[in-house]
Amino acid sequence: MTMDGSKSEPGKNGATQQECAGCGKAITERYLLKALDMYWHEDCLKCGCCDCRLGEVGSTLYTKANLILCKRDYLRLFGNTGHCAACSKVIPAFEMVMRARTNVYHLECFACQQCNHRFCVGDRFYLCDNKILCEYDYEERLVFANMALHPPPSATLAHIKRQVTHLQPPVKKICAFIITKLNRATIE
Repeated sequence: MTMDGSKSEPGKNGATQQECAGCGKAITERYLLKALDMYWHEDCLKCGCCDCRLGEVGSTLYTKANLILCKRDYLRLFGNTGHCAACSKVIPAFEMVMRARTNVYHLECFACQQCNHRFCVGDRFYLCDNKILCEYDYEERLVFANMALHPPPSATLAHIKRQVTHLQPPVKKICAFIITKLNRATIE
């Protein structure tokens, strides 16, 4: 909804013809506001939440549930920014969020969706198949994807050991665990 700021026109006796919708008194000032098809004193047209003068914050106001609101309070109370890509719950407009490409997340939901590791400032993360992964889970996924695309030759254990030597230490531990399992499987 928009409002108009205009000059008031004096009547025959010098008084204005308009009555303020806020206080009910005649508007005798030189300027008045028109909003919601009613006339207002500049001091009477205020946000129902923060009491800011709506004529000073712009030419737009919002109404809902019999409240007249500024844009900020309307969005805070009734707006939303969408749904969290991790938990699918609504994210209120006033809440801080994390973004990864087009995905939006609650701060508490912005974690590796494989191991639930919460990210700190400076942590690397990867968006893979529309899921957030920490660096280690992403690299593990790459190792398994590479093994699926290029199955190792018959000397599998030696080949796998050569492939994982360049990985970060936690991924090396995971791969060492897998190699141990493969060793046991070939012995039995």
